[in-house]
Amino acid sequence: MTVVLLTGASSGIGWITSIYLASKGYRVYAVARRLEKLESLKKYGIRPLFMDLCDENTMQTVIETIVQEEGKIDILINNAGYGVYGAIEDVDLTEAKRQFEVNLFAQARLTQLVLPYMREQRKGKIINVSSIAGKMTLPLGAWYHASKHALEAYSDALRMEVKDFGIDVIIIEPGAIKTPWGVIVGENLQDLAQDSAYQEMTEKQAKFLLKHYTKNPFLSTPKRVAECIYQAVVASKPKTRYLVGFGSKTIVLIKSILPDRVFDSMVKRLMKW
Repeated sequence: MTVVLLTGASSGIGWITSIYLASKGYRVYAVARRLEKLESLKKYGIRPLFMDLCDENTMQTVIETIVQEEGKIDILINNAGYGVYGAIEDVDLTEAKRQFEVNLFAQARLTQLVLPYMREQRKGKIINVSSIAGKMTLPLGAWYHASKHALEAYSDALRMEVKDFGIDVIIIEPGAIKTPWGVIVGENLQDLAQDSAYQEMTEKQAKFLLKHYTKNPFLSTPKRVAECIYQAVVASKPKTRYLVGFGSKTIVLIKSILPDRVFDSMVKRLMKW
Protein backbone atom coordinates (compact mmCIF):
# COMPACT_ATOMS: atom_id res chain seq x y z
CA MET A 1 0.00 0.00 0.00
CA THR A 2 1.30 3.46 -0.92
CA VAL A 3 2.07 5.54 2.18
CA VAL A 4 1.28 9.27 2.20
CA LEU A 5 2.30 11.92 4.72
CA LEU A 6 0.13 15.03 4.44
CA THR A 7 0.56 18.22 6.49
CA GLY A 8 -2.03 20.86 7.30
CA ALA A 9 -4.81 18.28 7.41
CA SER A 10 -7.04 19.92 10.03
CA SER A 11 -9.14 21.90 7.54
CA GLY A 12 -9.68 22.99 3.95
CA ILE A 13 -7.57 21.45 1.20
CA GLY A 14 -5.61 19.20 3.56
CA TRP A 15 -8.72 17.77 5.19
CA ILE A 16 -10.46 16.96 1.92
CA THR A 17 -7.29 15.63 0.26
CA SER A 18 -6.59 13.20 3.09
CA ILE A 19 -10.13 11.77 2.83
CA TYR A 20 -9.97 11.66 -0.98
CA LEU A 21 -6.66 9.78 -1.05
CA ALA A 22 -7.81 7.36 1.65
CA SER A 23 -10.91 6.62 -0.44
CA LYS A 24 -8.59 5.68 -3.30
CA GLY A 25 -6.80 3.09 -1.20
CA TYR A 26 -3.80 5.07 0.06
CA ARG A 27 -2.47 4.75 3.59
CA VAL A 28 -2.68 8.36 4.75
CA TYR A 29 -0.93 9.88 7.74
CA ALA A 30 -2.56 13.26 8.34
CA VAL A 31 -0.75 15.72 10.58
CA ALA A 32 -1.52 19.10 12.12
CA ARG A 33 -1.05 21.09 15.34
CA ARG A 34 -4.72 20.79 16.28
CA LEU A 35 -4.85 17.04 16.80
CA GLU A 36 -8.42 17.19 18.11
CA LYS A 37 -9.50 18.43 14.66
CA LEU A 38 -8.14 15.23 13.12
CA GLU A 39 -9.93 12.71 15.30
CA SER A 40 -12.92 12.34 12.97
CA LEU A 41 -10.57 11.34 10.13
CA LYS A 42 -10.04 7.98 11.81
CA LYS A 43 -13.36 6.70 10.45
CA TYR A 44 -11.88 6.97 6.94
CA GLY A 45 -8.93 4.78 7.89
CA ILE A 46 -6.62 7.78 8.23
CA ARG A 47 -3.91 7.86 10.90
CA PRO A 48 -3.86 11.31 12.58
CA LEU A 49 -0.65 12.51 14.22
CA PHE A 50 0.44 15.69 15.98
CA MET A 51 3.03 17.87 14.26
CA ASP A 52 4.07 21.44 14.94
CA LEU A 53 5.96 22.73 11.91
CA CYS A 54 7.88 25.11 14.16
CA ASP A 55 9.13 22.21 16.30
CA GLU A 56 11.59 19.88 14.57
CA ASN A 57 11.30 17.29 17.32
CA THR A 58 7.65 16.68 16.39
CA MET A 59 8.66 16.29 12.74
CA GLN A 60 11.23 13.64 13.62
CA THR A 61 8.73 11.83 15.85
CA VAL A 62 6.20 11.65 13.02
CA ILE A 63 8.76 10.35 10.52
CA GLU A 64 10.00 7.72 12.97
CA THR A 65 6.44 6.63 13.73
CA ILE A 66 5.53 6.19 10.07
CA VAL A 67 8.72 4.32 9.21
CA GLN A 68 8.29 2.06 12.24
CA GLU A 69 4.69 1.26 11.30
CA GLU A 70 4.99 1.13 7.49
CA GLY A 71 8.67 0.78 6.72
CA LYS A 72 8.54 3.56 4.13
CA ILE A 73 7.15 6.93 3.06
CA ASP A 74 6.17 7.06 -0.61
CA ILE A 75 4.56 10.49 -0.93
CA LEU A 76 5.05 13.71 1.03
CA ILE A 77 2.42 16.40 0.56
CA ASN A 78 3.55 19.71 2.04
CA ASN A 79 0.19 21.42 2.33
CA ALA A 80 0.42 23.36 5.60
CA GLY A 81 0.68 27.12 5.38
CA TYR A 82 -0.97 30.40 6.24
CA GLY A 83 -1.04 34.02 5.09
CA VAL A 84 0.29 37.18 6.75
CA TYR A 85 -1.32 40.26 5.24
CA GLY A 86 -0.85 43.97 5.85
CA ALA A 87 1.24 46.85 4.55
CA ILE A 88 4.98 46.13 4.55
CA GLU A 89 5.52 49.11 6.83
CA ASP A 90 2.94 47.80 9.32
CA VAL A 91 3.76 44.09 9.58
CA ASP A 92 6.25 43.26 12.30
CA LEU A 93 9.26 41.46 10.87
CA THR A 94 8.96 38.79 13.53
CA GLU A 95 5.63 37.84 11.99
CA ALA A 96 7.13 38.04 8.49
CA LYS A 97 9.91 35.65 9.51
CA ARG A 98 7.37 33.24 10.98
CA GLN A 99 5.56 33.33 7.64
CA PHE A 100 8.71 32.04 5.95
CA GLU A 101 9.34 29.57 8.76
CA VAL A 102 5.98 27.85 8.19
CA ASN A 103 5.55 28.29 4.43
CA LEU A 104 9.13 27.47 3.41
CA PHE A 105 11.72 26.42 6.00
CA ALA A 106 9.51 23.95 7.87
CA GLN A 107 8.55 22.29 4.60
CA ALA A 108 12.21 22.16 3.60
CA ARG A 109 13.20 20.54 6.90
CA LEU A 110 10.44 17.95 6.67
CA THR A 111 11.58 17.17 3.13
CA GLN A 112 15.16 16.72 4.38
CA LEU A 113 13.92 14.18 6.91
CA VAL A 114 11.91 12.22 4.32
CA LEU A 115 14.43 12.22 1.46
CA PRO A 116 16.83 9.55 2.83
CA TYR A 117 13.99 7.00 2.83
CA MET A 118 12.89 7.95 -0.67
CA ARG A 119 16.46 7.80 -1.96
CA GLU A 120 16.92 4.36 -0.44
CA GLN A 121 13.83 3.02 -2.21
CA ARG A 122 14.78 4.93 -5.41
CA LYS A 123 11.33 6.43 -5.80
CA GLY A 124 8.95 8.91 -4.24
CA LYS A 125 6.91 12.04 -4.80
CA ILE A 126 7.14 15.36 -3.02
CA ILE A 127 4.11 17.55 -3.65
CA ASN A 128 4.37 21.15 -2.51
CA VAL A 129 1.10 23.07 -2.33
CA SER A 130 1.96 26.61 -3.37
CA SER A 131 -0.53 29.10 -4.84
CA ILE A 132 -0.98 31.42 -7.77
CA ALA A 133 0.40 33.85 -5.18
CA GLY A 134 3.76 32.34 -6.13
CA LYS A 135 3.27 33.46 -9.74
CA MET A 136 2.15 37.06 -9.14
CA THR A 137 1.95 39.60 -6.31
CA LEU A 138 -0.77 41.77 -4.80
CA PRO A 139 -0.37 44.70 -2.41
CA LEU A 140 -0.71 44.07 1.33
CA GLY A 141 0.32 40.45 0.82
CA ALA A 142 4.06 40.93 0.37
CA TRP A 143 5.21 38.37 2.91
CA TYR A 144 2.72 35.70 1.88
CA HIS A 145 3.50 36.16 -1.80
CA ALA A 146 7.25 36.26 -1.12
CA SER A 147 7.05 32.97 0.80
CA LYS A 148 5.18 31.32 -2.08
CA HIS A 149 7.59 32.70 -4.70
CA ALA A 150 10.41 31.27 -2.59
CA LEU A 151 8.64 27.90 -2.34
CA GLU A 152 8.37 27.79 -6.13
CA ALA A 153 12.09 28.49 -6.61
CA TYR A 154 13.03 26.01 -3.88
CA SER A 155 10.84 23.32 -5.50
CA ASP A 156 12.44 23.88 -8.90
CA ALA A 157 15.92 23.39 -7.46
CA LEU A 158 14.83 20.34 -5.46
CA ARG A 159 13.24 18.77 -8.55
CA MET A 160 16.53 18.91 -10.45
CA GLU A 161 18.57 17.63 -7.50
CA VAL A 162 16.53 14.50 -6.76
CA LYS A 163 15.50 13.48 -10.28
CA ASP A 164 18.25 10.87 -10.62
CA PHE A 165 17.01 9.14 -7.45
CA GLY A 166 13.61 8.50 -9.05
CA ILE A 167 11.91 11.22 -6.98
CA ASP A 168 9.42 13.63 -8.53
CA VAL A 169 8.83 17.13 -7.18
CA ILE A 170 5.47 18.65 -8.07
CA ILE A 171 4.01 22.08 -7.37
CA ILE A 172 0.26 22.57 -6.93
CA GLU A 173 -0.87 26.16 -7.60
CA PRO A 174 -4.46 26.73 -6.45
CA GLY A 175 -6.41 29.82 -7.41
CA ALA A 176 -9.42 31.05 -5.44
CA ILE A 177 -10.65 28.13 -3.31
CA LYS A 178 -13.67 28.15 -1.02
CA THR A 179 -11.95 27.75 2.35
CA PRO A 180 -11.87 29.87 5.54
CA TRP A 181 -8.49 31.28 4.43
CA GLY A 182 -9.81 34.36 2.60
CA VAL A 183 -12.24 35.28 5.37
CA ILE A 184 -9.52 34.99 8.02
CA VAL A 185 -7.18 37.22 5.99
CA GLY A 186 -9.95 39.76 5.39
CA GLU A 187 -10.85 39.93 9.08
CA ASN A 188 -7.19 40.31 10.06
CA LEU A 189 -6.81 43.14 7.56
CA GLN A 190 -9.76 44.95 9.12
CA ASP A 191 -7.99 44.83 12.48
CA LEU A 192 -4.70 46.03 10.99
CA ALA A 193 -6.35 48.98 9.25
CA GLN A 194 -6.78 50.93 12.46
CA ASP A 195 -4.31 53.82 12.84
CA SER A 196 -2.44 52.81 9.67
CA ALA A 197 -1.19 55.21 7.03
CA TYR A 198 -2.57 52.62 4.61
CA GLN A 199 -5.98 52.47 6.28
CA GLU A 200 -8.09 53.24 3.21
CA MET A 201 -6.27 50.71 1.04
CA THR A 202 -6.37 48.08 3.78
CA GLU A 203 -10.08 48.52 4.49
CA LYS A 204 -10.99 48.30 0.81
CA GLN A 205 -8.95 45.15 0.29
CA ALA A 206 -10.42 43.59 3.43
CA LYS A 207 -13.91 44.32 2.11
CA PHE A 208 -12.98 42.85 -1.29
CA LEU A 209 -11.61 39.64 0.25
CA LEU A 210 -14.57 39.14 2.57
CA LYS A 211 -17.02 39.62 -0.28
CA HIS A 212 -15.01 37.48 -2.69
CA TYR A 213 -14.67 34.53 -0.31
CA THR A 214 -18.25 34.58 1.01
CA LYS A 215 -20.40 35.60 -1.97
CA ASN A 216 -18.51 34.55 -5.11
CA PRO A 217 -20.43 31.55 -6.56
CA PHE A 218 -17.54 30.62 -8.86
CA LEU A 219 -14.97 29.74 -6.19
CA SER A 220 -13.59 26.23 -6.60
CA THR A 221 -14.07 23.66 -3.87
CA PRO A 222 -11.19 22.06 -1.95
CA LYS A 223 -12.21 18.77 -3.58
CA ARG A 224 -11.12 20.20 -6.95
CA VAL A 225 -7.62 20.65 -5.53
CA ALA A 226 -7.72 17.18 -3.99
CA GLU A 227 -8.57 15.73 -7.40
CA CYS A 228 -5.65 17.63 -8.92
CA ILE A 229 -3.27 16.31 -6.26
CA TYR A 230 -4.55 12.81 -6.98
CA GLN A 231 -3.77 13.31 -10.68
CA ALA A 232 -0.20 14.16 -9.74
CA VAL A 233 0.00 11.18 -7.39
CA VAL A 234 -1.10 8.59 -9.97
CA ALA A 235 0.75 10.05 -12.98
CA SER A 236 3.79 8.04 -14.06
CA LYS A 237 5.27 11.25 -15.48
CA PRO A 238 3.59 14.07 -13.54
CA LYS A 239 3.75 17.66 -14.67
CA THR A 240 6.08 19.89 -12.69
CA ARG A 241 3.21 22.34 -12.01
CA TYR A 242 -0.55 22.09 -11.80
CA LEU A 243 -2.63 25.26 -11.92
CA VAL A 244 -6.03 24.50 -10.43
CA GLY A 245 -9.15 26.33 -9.36
CA PHE A 246 -11.07 29.48 -10.14
CA GLY A 247 -9.06 32.14 -11.97
CA SER A 248 -5.72 30.36 -11.70
CA LYS A 249 -4.86 29.97 -15.36
CA THR A 250 -6.43 33.28 -16.40
CA ILE A 251 -4.67 35.38 -13.76
CA VAL A 252 -1.27 33.81 -14.38
CA LEU A 253 -1.69 34.31 -18.13
CA ILE A 254 -2.68 37.97 -17.70
CA LYS A 255 0.29 38.59 -15.40
CA SER A 256 2.68 37.04 -17.93
CA ILE A 257 1.36 39.21 -20.77
CA LEU A 258 0.74 42.63 -19.25
CA PRO A 259 3.52 45.11 -18.45
CA ASP A 260 3.98 45.58 -14.70
CA ARG A 261 2.42 49.04 -14.48
CA VAL A 262 -0.60 47.97 -16.51
CA PHE A 263 -1.09 44.98 -14.19
CA ASP A 264 -0.74 47.33 -11.19
CA SER A 265 -3.49 49.56 -12.59
CA MET A 266 -5.74 46.57 -13.22
CA VAL A 267 -5.33 45.43 -9.61
CA LYS A 268 -6.11 48.92 -8.36
CA ARG A 269 -9.35 49.03 -10.35
CA LEU A 270 -10.29 45.53 -9.21
CA MET A 271 -9.81 46.44 -5.56
CA LYS A 272 -11.70 49.72 -6.12
CA TRP A 273 -9.10 51.94 -4.50
